[in-house]
Amino acid sequence: MAHHWRRPASEHRSSQSTRAPPHRTRRTRRADQREEVNNMTVITPKWHTTKEVAQMLGFSLSKTKMLVAMGEIRSIKDGRNRRILPNWVDEYIQRRVQEAENEW
Repeated sequence: MAHHWRRPASEHRSSQSTRAPPHRTRRTRRADQREEVNNMTVITPKWHTTKEVAQMLGFSLSKTKMLVAMGEIRSIKDGRNRRILPNWVDEYIQRRVQEAENEW
């Protein structure tokens, strides 16, 4: 068993201190992080990954990649990754809606 260093009693902080102890539990740290996130400005992504688009549309990743490869969903190559602008996802949805309406 490892020996833990203990602060001498004369150096202990008073019980009225507002600072949290340095040995917080993981759960407490996560709660603090959530509070910090809630106080920040929400950043809207400028583009999405293929995986994110698949989740948004409720498609599998392979189907989404197929739609991108066929040109049904526009995308750009960023390094070795594909990126899809939000309005390109909207264009795909609108095109599908128009096709469905024309079939009726």
